[in-house]
Amino acid sequence: MAFSTIVSDISYRDRPEDDNRTIRSSNSIVGYARSARSFASTAATSVSIAGSISSQLHGGYGHSLTRSWQSERQLTKSMLVYPLFISDNENDATSIPSLPDQKRWGLKTLVPYLETLVRKGLRSVILFGVPLKPGTKDALGTCADDPKGPVIQAIRLIRAKFPELYIVADVCLCEYTSHGHCGILREDGGLNNQLSVDRISDVALAYAEAGAHCVAPSDMNDGRIRAIKLKLIEAGVAHKVMLMSYAAKFSGCLYGPFRDAAGSVPQFGDRKCYQLPPGGRGLARRAIRRDIEEGADVIMVSRLPIDSTLSHIHKVKPASAYLDIISDAKEIGRDLPIAAYQVSGEFAMIHAAANAGVFDLKAMAFESLEGILRAGATIIVTYWVPDMLNWLER
Repeated sequence: MAFSTIVSDISYRDRPEDDNRTIRSSNSIVGYARSARSFASTAATSVSIAGSISSQLHGGYGHSLTRSWQSERQLTKSMLVYPLFISDNENDATSIPSLPDQKRWGLKTLVPYLETLVRKGLRSVILFGVPLKPGTKDALGTCADDPKGPVIQAIRLIRAKFPELYIVADVCLCEYTSHGHCGILREDGGLNNQLSVDRISDVALAYAEAGAHCVAPSDMNDGRIRAIKLKLIEAGVAHKVMLMSYAAKFSGCLYGPFRDAAGSVPQFGDRKCYQLPPGGRGLARRAIRRDIEEGADVIMVSRLPIDSTLSHIHKVKPASAYLDIISDAKEIGRDLPIAAYQVSGEFAMIHAAANAGVFDLKAMAFESLEGILRAGATIIVTYWVPDMLNWLER
C-alpha cells in the first residue's frame, strides 16, 4: 500500500461529520470497497514495511518465460554429449537391460541410428569401445588403438557421414585388457603408472590422428595429461584436438549399468588405489589443479561406482552426488569449460522411480540436469540426450 493511500484514508476519517454524511449517502458502495481495500492493503504493507522491499520476489518468476530468465545457464542441445557404446560386431544393436533405452551399436547399425538424432539437433557424442570377439583382450590392451578396432573405425565413419558432429573419444584400457584394469600392471598386480601413461598417451594420439575432435583420458594415472599434451604437440595436432581430463574421478556404487554395456569388470581387486575416495574433496581439488597445469582444456567431474563384488566399469560420474566438486572445479578452473558425466546408475534410478510412480520422468530428468548446470557445469555427458532432443524442441 502506498503512503499516499494511507494519507488519503486518514484524511477521509478526519473529515467533518457533515461531509462524511454526504459522502456516505452518495457513495456508500464505493466507500465500502475502499475500506475493504484499505484494510487488505494495510495488512500487506505492514509486512513489506517491516522488512526489506527486496524481499518481494514472486513477481520476478511468475511467468514461464521470466522463470527461465532466472537461470544463470539455460539447458541447450549444444551442451549435451551422448555416450555411445561401439562394439566390434558390425551388425550389433543389442539392448542393455540395466540401462533403459540404450544399446551397443555396430558400424552398420550406428549410422541409421545417428541420422535421426542429428536431424533433431545432436551436436556431440563420446565413444566407448566394446571388443567382444574372442582373443581381442590382452595384458597391454593392444586392441585399444587397433586401426581396425571399433573406436578408430567409428571415428572415421562418423567424420565421413556426419562432418558437423563433434566426436569425443574416451581413452582408457579397461575394456581392452584381459585383467580389466585401467592400465598396465606390475608382477604383483599393482598398477605400473609409468608404462600405463606411455600406453594411454599412445592411444589418445591414435584417436586424435584418426579424426577425434577431443580425447578424454579416464584412467586416472598420474601425469597422463602432460604426456598426452606433449604427444599431441609433437604430432602437430594439439591446435585442433581438445584434451578433456577426468580430473576428479571418484570410486562409488552407482555405475552398475555401465558394466553391462562396456564389459570391463576387473578380474581381481578393485580400482580404489587410483580413483578418489568419495569423501576426498581436497584430493579432487588437487587433481583438478594438477591437470589444469598439465594442459587440460576441459575438466570433467567423474565418479566411477563399483558393485558389491568390487567390480568396476571404467568411467562413471554421478554428477548429482558431487555437485560440490563441480562447483569447486568451476572455481579452480574458472577460465575452462567444466564437464560433468551423469552416471548410468543415476539415469537408471530415475527411470525406476518414475516407473514406480514416484515422480514424472521428464520433470525429474530436467531437474537433475539443471542442478548440474547450476553447480557450474557447461557440458553434460548424459544418456538423456535422445529424449532431451525432443523435449527441448517442444
